[in-house]
Amino acid sequence: MGRGKVVLQRIENKISRQVTFAKRRNGLLKKAYELSILCDAEVALVLFSHAGRLYQFSSSSNMLKTLERYQRHIYASQDAAEPPSDDMQNNYQEYVNLKARVEVLQHSQRNLLGEDLAPLSTNELEQLESQLDRTLKQIRSRKTQVLVDELCDLKRKEQMLQDANSSLKRKLDEIDVVAAAPAPQPVCHDGYGNDGGGSGSGGGVVLSNQPPQPEHFFESLGRDLSLHPAFHAVDVNQPPAPPPGGYLPAWMA
Repeated sequence: MGRGKVVLQRIENKISRQVTFAKRRNGLLKKAYELSILCDAEVALVLFSHAGRLYQFSSSSNMLKTLERYQRHIYASQDAAEPPSDDMQNNYQEYVNLKARVEVLQHSQRNLLGEDLAPLSTNELEQLESQLDRTLKQIRSRKTQVLVDELCDLKRKEQMLQDANSSLKRKLDEIDVVAAAPAPQPVCHDGYGNDGGGSGSGGGVVLSNQPPQPEHFFESLGRDLSLHPAFHAVDVNQPPAPPPGGYLPAWMA
């Protein structure tokens, strides 16, 4: 039995639609490749999926050259039919060039992500590998610099914390020294201007609430000789003189 006739209409089932798109896309790319090889033709194929993903094929090394050739051919046909104004032609040419550049950049980005590598040749793959190596070296260098900067910041913060800790420790040591110092003892006076450190009769100190005597009090005592006791020299070998009554006690005889 032969194949049934395919109805050309939109496939409603999403899964079936995606499977059909993948199969026919691969077949279309294969036919374009075979056509470029068998007929030595310059083929450029651009395909966008329903989700907006781009698929492309170019028999030459650069699709931009094929697109520029296409634009020159289109402009030549338009010039032959109806020559447009110079401003419109320049604007359109700029638009086409920018659009082609955007497509090339998008294609390069997909190649850097590891997509759409099948159409690339050996030289193009080597160039892509070299570009990725340079990019990876730059990324690693930047990463190392960032880590070094963060390490320096952490060391500076550590030094600041150590200084603050040392300052707090010194303050605590000063507080401990002040707390360990003995308290000052109160000074006791004996009423004559002397403190309680001297030894007196009975080995004690008489505390007095009376204020000490002024210095002129003791100076007046020194000038008044009548207040001083009189001392006379006595010979111990000479018998004592009899009292005025002539009677000596028995213990003195």
